[in-house]
Amino acid sequence: MPTGLHRYYGANDLHFITCSCFQRRLLLEDPARRTLFLKILEEVREQHQVVVAAYVVMPEHFHLLLSEPDVGDLSLVMQVLKQRVARQALPELRRSGIATVDEEHFWQRRFYDFNVWSAAKHAEKVHYIHQNPVRRGLVAEPEQWLWSSFRAYAHRERGIVLVNAAGSAKLKATPAA
Repeated sequence: MPTGLHRYYGANDLHFITCSCFQRRLLLEDPARRTLFLKILEEVREQHQVVVAAYVVMPEHFHLLLSEPDVGDLSLVMQVLKQRVARQALPELRRSGIATVDEEHFWQRRFYDFNVWSAAKHAEKVHYIHQNPVRRGLVAEPEQWLWSSFRAYAHRERGIVLVNAAGSAKLKATPAA
């Protein structure tokens, strides 16, 4: 682990996760790849019993607000998620010429992890996640971006990823939707 990078697990906090595509390339620009990411996130959520409190998938990065898993630790969850997405997306990227045949990187090596320890921070991070596509000019309103948890909060719609799944009682703070 690089010097200065510390992960704090075991306090039952939520974790605000940010991860970028390799060299900030637009590898998630295609809607089908963003949808693939969400399908894999849901599989990983179920497998590792992680509560997904919020998410957004952008063209070159993603943000997640997650609980610590019941199975493994958050670093393992992120490793599994990133590997599965890369293994499924890279062959198509190579066929389309977006990635070279010998290119093996889809993600930046590390991920950013911020412990969310209060209801106020939770609400701040959920708002940040949902406003990300608007700030970037991808949509005018957050509900227009199909690859975020905004509609689960605003309209209680069940999307590909189950938001605030059963077991959310283990979360310290849950803001009002």
